[in-house]
Amino acid sequence: MTRLPPALMPLWPVAKRAHRAATRTVGVAARAVGDGGPRSVPARVSPTSRATATAEPDRVRLHAVGPPLDLLRPLPAGRPGGLRFWDDVRVLRRPPRSVLEVEDGRLVGEAAATVTPAGTLDRETSPYFGIRRPTEHPVHLRLRYPEPEHVAGTVVSLASHASARNYYHSLMDALPRWGLLQELFPDERPDRVVIGHTTRWDRQLVAMVGLDALPLVEPTHALHLRADRLLVPAIDNQTTLAPPWVTAWLRAHLPVRDVRDKPRRLYVTRGDRPNTRRYVQEEALLPHLERQGFVRVDPGTMSVQEQIDHFAAAEVVVAPHGAGLVNLTFAPPGVRVLELFAPRYLNPGYWAIVDNVPDSRYRYVVAEPVDRLRSERAMQGVQDDVDLPAAVVLEELEHLLAQDADGQEAPGRTDAGQDGAEHPRSPERGTP
Repeated sequence: MTRLPPALMPLWPVAKRAHRAATRTVGVAARAVGDGGPRSVPARVSPTSRATATAEPDRVRLHAVGPPLDLLRPLPAGRPGGLRFWDDVRVLRRPPRSVLEVEDGRLVGEAAATVTPAGTLDRETSPYFGIRRPTEHPVHLRLRYPEPEHVAGTVVSLASHASARNYYHSLMDALPRWGLLQELFPDERPDRVVIGHTTRWDRQLVAMVGLDALPLVEPTHALHLRADRLLVPAIDNQTTLAPPWVTAWLRAHLPVRDVRDKPRRLYVTRGDRPNTRRYVQEEALLPHLERQGFVRVDPGTMSVQEQIDHFAAAEVVVAPHGAGLVNLTFAPPGVRVLELFAPRYLNPGYWAIVDNVPDSRYRYVVAEPVDRLRSERAMQGVQDDVDLPAAVVLEELEHLLAQDADGQEAPGRTDAGQDGAEHPRSPERGTP
């Protein structure tokens, strides 16, 4: 998600604020000198693809499929209870899945931002991390663009804000959009597909779904394409809350091969480099886990298929928060997951995926010092290491293994946080 080297990761919140401020400042100058031509930065920003299509009906169309999604997830069990964070992220609302079609549309920069012929940035298909105003999008961080490369025919954009740099976003944001495009345009064979395909995992992923048979374009800072016809499927996972259809599509199109020799209990490591979300007391914890049948695995050393097969065999997973846990997408029904967090960075992505797996159990534990009122938007320690006593992790693992499918403790236990306060019983899930 971030580009600072590990030693400088504590500076990430300051660096992000500086980046946003620089983008706003440069953007003012860039829009002032723009002439509306293809080298100009977007003159305006549209919040949704529907609004973009409404404003330019002759050149922009929105194709939608299926009903809107309105999902209320139950509170997860964990330590400590009563965190404001989980209340902030329980609701997932999305409009119908859609593909934006733009005649004479452009794609700009590493995030492949969508720009219409009238010079409008479509925000819905051009999300970016941690921006609070439309003018903070990095598409505004240049006074002028280079001349666009014209592509005669159809270009499909599957790129996102981190899909070429992060395994989670490659799997959750890029690939399912190809499935959405095929659902709406089953006979479409584009002339170019913009998608990350140069990292080791991206090369494997595009091959596994057959995209390697098409002409591929890597999204880079220098990207500036102008297409006769541009198709951009919506990124349905912008809030990392894993719409159920995304999990279902990935399970169907990246099938398990062989789980016969794979361990049933996994401890997923983040290694030992500081400022990488590693679990600091791993050496103290591992002997206790190994006695319970756990095997230490490092997804970063495996092929994509090996990762899928290992997680498809897993009955119990213990891990600090990290991209390797996206493989929980392939976990079997009834999987039990204990996720470890640093206090300044919680993330709902893997809780949401586990919630899509039938009969699953999820539990979290957050290292001290915990700010119970910290909001989802205030999570700033993106790469903070996780420092929890091994005894605490083992205690929460015991609770997890005693937890029933509704997230409640078995008889004789209470689902209490460090202050002894019980979690409220979770409400019923909303209907998509």
